[in-house]
Amino acid sequence: MNTAIPDKPALSRLFRMQWEETQDNYVLLYPEGMVKLNQSAAEILKRCDGQHSVPAIVEELEQAFQTRGLQPDVDSFLRAASERGWFA
Repeated sequence: MNTAIPDKPALSRLFRMQWEETQDNYVLLYPEGMVKLNQSAAEILKRCDGQHSVPAIVEELEQAFQTRGLQPDVDSFLRAASERGWFA
């Protein structure tokens, strides 16, 4: 399946990301269950607010973690999230 990445990704209203103390991790909650997120996924999804473009998300992450070359990894994650229906 080749799902396009939204220009300004935003979580669907069916999903809610939150810190889960018992998991000591961020999770993505939805009516049928929960997805435990790794740190990278959580950092990307925190910025998926419908206001940040994909290039802005990449730029923020590269600045926050003082690195370069994150575009392919961010694109890959966003594509997988889109295929799972996480975005509005």
